[in-house]
Amino acid sequence: MSPSLRRLRTLGLLSAILVLGGCGNAFTRLSEVGAPPPLTTIQNPTSQPGYQPVSLPLPATVPVIRNANSLWRTGARGFFKDQRASQVGDILTVIIDLQDSAKINNSTSRSRTAAEDASLGRFLGYEAALDAILPEAITNTNLIDADSKGSNTGVGKIERDETIKIKVAAIVTQILPNGNMVIRGRQEVRVNFEVRELQVMGVIRPEDIGSTNSVPSEKIAEARISYGGRGQITDVQQPRYGQQIYDIFFPF
Repeated sequence: MSPSLRRLRTLGLLSAILVLGGCGNAFTRLSEVGAPPPLTTIQNPTSQPGYQPVSLPLPATVPVIRNANSLWRTGARGFFKDQRASQVGDILTVIIDLQDSAKINNSTSRSRTAAEDASLGRFLGYEAALDAILPEAITNTNLIDADSKGSNTGVGKIERDETIKIKVAAIVTQILPNGNMVIRGRQEVRVNFEVRELQVMGVIRPEDIGSTNSVPSEKIAEARISYGGRGQITDVQQPRYGQQIYDIFFPF
């Protein structure tokens, strides 16, 4: 097989792989033409394929002391029933208030110069014989003469200013042995042909839940907050699949 035919065959295989890889998503998109993007059904988070229980280092468990003939329990937060989330399946409100600002300037400059010079003026009296062996253009008294010079300059600048303020209800999915709670919340809002999706998950302390059954996002340990969307506007803002693949493999 000639090299040209081999290249055409390889190109055809790559094209077939790309087309087949995008067929599933393309057929789904075609079935949704003229209709708004569908919302996902409400499901149990713990039954999802990627769900895993949280396991963290925990302090020693402190036994609960119960007082006989008393309505008061040691460690209770109030005399009457507490309406704040405390068990698996309870709902609480997560207040997300992120104001992230960063400014970084970096500058790097590096320079290096090196020189090498070697000659063979005397070689046990055989320098004349070397003149006969070596080509006429080479002189044994000036065999090596090398110079090198390198220079590198780099400048980097980052400016970022992000603000997100939103509230979302989350469900307690797990109670850790030390009393901390794992929460997970998801919210989808569809406006015309665009779906905005907000996800939050992490670990909170019962003491950080306020009287309104809410917890601020800065009190969430191992917080994972995602705010994005999908739909026609998002599709326009994203580069085409071919361009994304080209950017990954193009080495220059």
